[in-house]
Amino acid sequence: MFAKRFAGLKPYVPGEQPTDRAYIKLNANENPYPPSPEVEKVLRDFDPALFQRYPDPDARELRSAIADMLGGGVSPEMIFAGNGSDEVLSFVFYAFFDSDSPLRFPEHTYSFYPVYAGYYDIPVIKTPLLSDFSIDTEALSEGPGTGVIFANPNAPTGIYLPLDKIRNLLDSVPRDRVVVVDEAYIDFGGETAVPLLAEYPNLAIVRTFSKSYCFAGARLGFVVANPPLIQALFTTKNSFNHFPVDALTQKIGIASCRDSRYYAEINGRIIKTRDSFSASLRKAGWDVLPSLANFVFARKAGLSGRGAYEAIKREGILVRYFDIPGITDFVRISIGLPADMEKLLAVMSSL
Repeated sequence: MFAKRFAGLKPYVPGEQPTDRAYIKLNANENPYPPSPEVEKVLRDFDPALFQRYPDPDARELRSAIADMLGGGVSPEMIFAGNGSDEVLSFVFYAFFDSDSPLRFPEHTYSFYPVYAGYYDIPVIKTPLLSDFSIDTEALSEGPGTGVIFANPNAPTGIYLPLDKIRNLLDSVPRDRVVVVDEAYIDFGGETAVPLLAEYPNLAIVRTFSKSYCFAGARLGFVVANPPLIQALFTTKNSFNHFPVDALTQKIGIASCRDSRYYAEINGRIIKTRDSFSASLRKAGWDVLPSLANFVFARKAGLSGRGAYEAIKREGILVRYFDIPGITDFVRISIGLPADMEKLLAVMSSL
């Protein structure tokens, strides 16, 4: 009844979305603040008649707004927009990585990468993290391969890889191999790799509106790369789904790009809360990795990640743990409102 390839699928498992009670939800790296007031204006004034027609398949005005937001010489021809960064990543995997040589990514990184590799029958080499849980760029560049992908800041660790390390990696990788830097969390710390695009035609940067732009429920992601890579993504998209970004999402995406000051302010609050929470959690005896994302990765001696997760859940708060060898003693904690983090700190301090 089912295709042979279906039997091998191993789907991505997102953070749980329980319905049994009202939880403080700190398990999916969602932004606790609302989108820009400019988004509310678009929603209030949006003409429903636009739903009668297909949206611009190339999202030209949206891509121009994203390019303007990024600045630094980025043009609309260097932007590809899609229905969330996960769909964008699917196109990236299809267009840039082959089945006849391995794709390299860190052993612990975004857990959708091995899912897509399996979906497209791409062999993988998972490179161990260094002892401090940072990415080993030398291991990523060693030997032949079809390409490289990693998140920066990495997930679930939150550890940021400086641009000089990324430059060294790019210098070590042949120019016919695409290097993908997934910057889902870059607005919470560190520097974007966008300036490196002028030097490296094989670099592609994936971004999302879900985290720093409060769009988890709207679905909008994009790629920044040199035009030949972007054209490859358009060919891939147009061979699968000609109209991925709907008319309303394009409008609110444009409005968000034009109010970057608002997002810088709320994400600054998240950074302040993250750093304060991390310091307090360390004082309570927890080992907290240095995060530049909107989450922290923490463990406590003698306590399993699952045990911590269950104890915290009993108190009405959701965090996330990963049943993956090497990180089973950690929990990943999204940064919520200050009041949410105070409640969580009280619970975790008692464990």
